[in-house]
Amino acid sequence: MTLAVAKPTAADVPLPLWRKAVAAALDGGGRFAGAYATDDGDELRWRVLVAHGALVRSLACRSAARRVPSVVDLAPAAGWDEREAHDLHGLGFDGHEPLRPLVDHPADPSAWTVPMTGEGVHDVAVGPIHAGVIESGHFRFHLVGERILALDARLFHKHRGLERAAQGGDADHGLAHVGRACAACHVASSVAYAQAVELAQGRRPSDDLRVARTLLLELERLYNHLNDVSAVCAGVGFAPGAMAFAALKERAQRLNARLTGHRFLFGSVAVGGSTLALSGGAARTAGEAVRSIGDDAAKAWRSLMFARSVQARLDGVGVLTRDDAVRLGAVGPAARASGVREDVRTTSPRLAYGDLAAAVPEAPAGDVRARLQVRALELESTCAVLGELLASGEIAPGGVVTAARDAPNFGTGLVESPRGATLCAVELDGDRVARVHLRTGSYANWPAVAHAAAGNLLPDFPLINKSFELCYACADR
Repeated sequence: MTLAVAKPTAADVPLPLWRKAVAAALDGGGRFAGAYATDDGDELRWRVLVAHGALVRSLACRSAARRVPSVVDLAPAAGWDEREAHDLHGLGFDGHEPLRPLVDHPADPSAWTVPMTGEGVHDVAVGPIHAGVIESGHFRFHLVGERILALDARLFHKHRGLERAAQGGDADHGLAHVGRACAACHVASSVAYAQAVELAQGRRPSDDLRVARTLLLELERLYNHLNDVSAVCAGVGFAPGAMAFAALKERAQRLNARLTGHRFLFGSVAVGGSTLALSGGAARTAGEAVRSIGDDAAKAWRSLMFARSVQARLDGVGVLTRDDAVRLGAVGPAARASGVREDVRTTSPRLAYGDLAAAVPEAPAGDVRARLQVRALELESTCAVLGELLASGEIAPGGVVTAARDAPNFGTGLVESPRGATLCAVELDGDRVARVHLRTGSYANWPAVAHAAAGNLLPDFPLINKSFELCYACADR
């Protein structure tokens, strides 16, 4: 079946009407999906993206004075985006007070942390260097005793210049940089970028390409979710569960290597196509491997349900309520664990998810247990999607067809990564990528981690953090 692809809508808004225009775009269920600044020389352009299902609406305003009205009261999820634009581009936001540094790292903690005073209040600093092989991240806990009053997270320790490096070349040049933003989210970021470029070029994916990209996205979700369940088990010190799911993750990544030549699926996504090609026999063999992994994951999950030392640690820890999840713009498994029934896969005409429904636990309490349950539910649905796609026979790389007579030169791609909605916006100047911006599910969810930690005991933070299992690299530009 061939589906029409909705064009992104774009509009330039006069500054006096900016807040009213953003409020109107958010009305009726619109979700703040990202924002970014572009320096056009004499003025700065500020673009806000609002998602209505698969349709992304773009609103832009310009300011020679480098100041625009803040919308953080209309969309609290814009808080990090405005702070980042201020640090990287010097853009001021009227009404956003205090506009604390985010990407900049001043030495004085009072410049970037929430002030907390009172009897017995003290700070504990963790990171940015941690035990183990993980990325840099600094957490400043404000405590009374062991109770967390508030948490300030300082990320953005790697200034990689990814977006700047991706710009100026052709689409393939940009893909090489965007796709390497994060290894664990390589496919999601790459597909979002490819979709954005193709939409900007007025092209849409063929049915074969939709299937190939869906297959790759679910292979990525499979090993990530297995890893995340293992991480929660490790967080409560339950080695049998941690080892069982780590072994399953290894099997999933070995399957990735057999199918694409790379454990992290590097190089499998292309602009205008895919490198994934499987014969009917190879697809059936892969389907049997997925079924075996799914069966063993179900057995390991049932064992976890009877492990009292695990079950006793999950309830009521790191709660993110539904209202807070919506207010903070949480996405992905973390949002669905709080009862937010949003999953980009259910409204993705450029992919092949059919009638997939968002997985929400029976009791979406927004705690560690609920986030773990969403991973288990999605492991089932991911194996089902993979099994159905692989059972259809040969997997062809596919291609794109022209969908619009006049290319808009601006496009967005919105993809459900293992950690939630990932958006990529691309602006083209002929065949050259003039601007690219990637906003990942991890970027969207980090503020929710800090919020969920408040009120809990400090020793429970590693477990709370692992239940979100966000990427540090996804926030490094």
